[in-house]
Amino acid sequence: MPDLSGAPTTLRVLAGSELADMGGILDEAAKATGVTVKMDLVGSLEGAEIVATGRADGRYDALWFSSNRYLETLSEANSRLGTATRIMGSPVVLGLRPATAQRLGWTGRPVTWKDIAGAAAEGRLTFAMTDPANSNTGFSALVAVASALDGSGRALDAAAIDRVAGPLTGFFSAQRLTAGSTGWLTEAFVRRMTGADPGGALDGLITYEASLTGLNRDGKLSEQLIVIRPADGVVSADYPLTLFAGAPTEARDAHERLAAYLRQPRVQEQIAAQTGRRPGVTGAVQPADFPPVPVELPFPETREAIDALLTAYQDRLRRPARTVYVLDVSGSMKGDRIKQLKAALSGLTGLNTSLTGSYCRFRSREEVTLLPFSDRPAAPQRFTVEAASPQSSRDRLRTAVGRLRVGGNTAVYDSLVAALRELDTAADQNRFASVVLMTDGESNRGRDFAAFKKYLKGAEPVPVFPVLFGEAAEAPMRQIAALTGGQLWDARGGDLTKAFCQIRGYQ
Repeated sequence: MPDLSGAPTTLRVLAGSELADMGGILDEAAKATGVTVKMDLVGSLEGAEIVATGRADGRYDALWFSSNRYLETLSEANSRLGTATRIMGSPVVLGLRPATAQRLGWTGRPVTWKDIAGAAAEGRLTFAMTDPANSNTGFSALVAVASALDGSGRALDAAAIDRVAGPLTGFFSAQRLTAGSTGWLTEAFVRRMTGADPGGALDGLITYEASLTGLNRDGKLSEQLIVIRPADGVVSADYPLTLFAGAPTEARDAHERLAAYLRQPRVQEQIAAQTGRRPGVTGAVQPADFPPVPVELPFPETREAIDALLTAYQDRLRRPARTVYVLDVSGSMKGDRIKQLKAALSGLTGLNTSLTGSYCRFRSREEVTLLPFSDRPAAPQRFTVEAASPQSSRDRLRTAVGRLRVGGNTAVYDSLVAALRELDTAADQNRFASVVLMTDGESNRGRDFAAFKKYLKGAEPVPVFPVLFGEAAEAPMRQIAALTGGQLWDARGGDLTKAFCQIRGYQ
């Protein structure tokens, strides 16, 4: 083994959230090389924005995302990228319940994305997948399915997206669970399969091969998922450890030592065994349970093509959302707090033009209900983002947000019940339904938590995403999220806009 040791150095790395599982391997790397890696974990799109806007300059020495391909289409980000070294890889594939694979006749023969899209459109398959605008997993799947359906062998452009819009819409009609994070999606899928989540079991999970390998190895499910590697091609993560162009000399040396260590055959085998990712070094020994990866499909080459694909997904292809925003307007929200709430909601109507903001606006065909509350829930205000004039619809919603007024006490649980009833009585159920609850205090009017919990037993399962703000009590809000299959968001530090935008990946 070569001597890769050197002066003790800390390498500051902006990294994708799924790389938390590399901690043990990086600890060993520090002993061998003297390079201690300090990782800040973020989502794919948020990380891209940090790099493109220059907020990583001087703060980080390197970045480590699942892929640099999106960053390379952003001129502001691409100019900041230096030496990139591939460390490992994982294709985005489909994990399927054995009974479903048997029912579909997909055992013992090659299966394609076209087969999967056809079964989905016919109602014979349901699946979970992350939001392509927030997660590399979801975007890789979107690119793979669209490219396979197009069949031209060329990188997607706007014309190709229009050609395959019909079958893509059929494919996404089977999506029953979305998320902004691969880790959260995997955990939610497991909860549904084990009955811990009220939403009901799904047939499949579209995610990294490594995630499916981990599920099967860890025994989190009562049955092992069948891993379908579509024969018409995949899009893979290649995890390049990338130095920033402006990194100092000591960081360049540390990057070189660390990359060399991680690419050693012994370490590559360790990465594969512990994370389920494939070796990133040509000629490295593949684990016995890793069959050959299908052909790699081309990635869109321009920012325009990526924007067109994401816009089509959000506004035309995916199942639309129905969301009720349960908004605390009690007396404690006066002053700066109500201003922050209005700014956060208004950002979703098109005012937030940042890279992340442009993808978290209210989408075409989406139904949005505002349900402000204080002593009791107010009358719901319903809006639909019309496909023919989406921005004028958003403008009307923004006007309603601007008219919110504060005063009174805090009836959290009565208001949640009103929101769930609003969704329960909706005529069209073919949507992603959710509730966003924002409160800055504890409930002191109407039902208590025990009465709300009792109500949930007879209600339709709808995820609730509580947002903590001000003096909101964490424990009951965390329980609400757990009971409904939602997720808790903490904005007590003051960034309500970021919380509201990130929740969009789960709606």
